[in-house]
Amino acid sequence: MENFVQKTWMPLSLLAICLALFSFSSRWGGEGFEIYLNNKLVMQQFGSQMTNARSLQLDQRFANEELTVKYYHCGQAGKNRHITIKDAQNRILKDWNFTDGNKAGMNCPINEILVLQKRESSNSLELYYSSTELPKGRLLFTILSANANQTKP
Repeated sequence: MENFVQKTWMPLSLLAICLALFSFSSRWGGEGFEIYLNNKLVMQQFGSQMTNARSLQLDQRFANEELTVKYYHCGQAGKNRHITIKDAQNRILKDWNFTDGNKAGMNCPINEILVLQKRESSNSLELYYSSTELPKGRLLFTILSANANQTKP
């Protein structure tokens, strides 16, 4: 009996260790994004969370701040990156283009977004990311005005 326990203990221990290690999921190598308001992380989505569009409320309190988007394609920055603001009719209102090879975040002045909200008299606009790797783009979140009933960042 003691011999049986010694022979089975090692393989079972090794199996348990392997299962424990593979049960942890890692975002490295996957697709995802992070949103910052003046270097403060306010939103983060990776992997399967990417299908859940979220919202962010912006108002005059944030007028002098920057919105920073960091988007990851398998841990790498994309090529020919764009951040685009669209209205409810899917019309492009603003497009920022960012250089290739720069892993730094893509900065968008919030005052420009607020001007679009006011000009369009819209309670919500949509912020999209696109690149060579994602040519059709991806909705990252909806930008809500101060009039909308949502939580603030």
